[in-house]
Amino acid sequence: MEKQNLPPFIPFLASALILTALGLAGLFLLFNLTLPTLGPRWLFFFLTTITASGLALPVVYFLHWRFPSPTPVTPGIIVRQAIWVGLYFDLLAWFQMGRFLTLPLGFALAAGLAAIEFAIRLAERSRFVAGENE
Repeated sequence: MEKQNLPPFIPFLASALILTALGLAGLFLLFNLTLPTLGPRWLFFFLTTITASGLALPVVYFLHWRFPSPTPVTPGIIVRQAIWVGLYFDLLAWFQMGRFLTLPLGFALAAGLAAIEFAIRLAERSRFVAGENE
């Protein structure tokens, strides 16, 4: 199977660097300058999403480059999948804060998010028209 045309990598790299830098800087300031009250806890989840999504963006791009799919991959798909990774890490942190996280629950969360993404990609594939994107 021949490789598909992916969007250029440079915008994803720039976005990943910006998101990761802002997220890590925000988490550093949050941990060092605030008390764990309600507002900073929600800010923690927001900054965790930004950081994990920024770190996952190049990884998701590489996985799409290495394992191409029959339908074309748009930048929105790559960003959405990186946001799923950020949401996954938020859920792990949420359950860990409540001391409810277990290994089977972590795998179940990953499987559930993967199933949702699979359903979204399946719906996108069913609407794909072969000559539309050329």
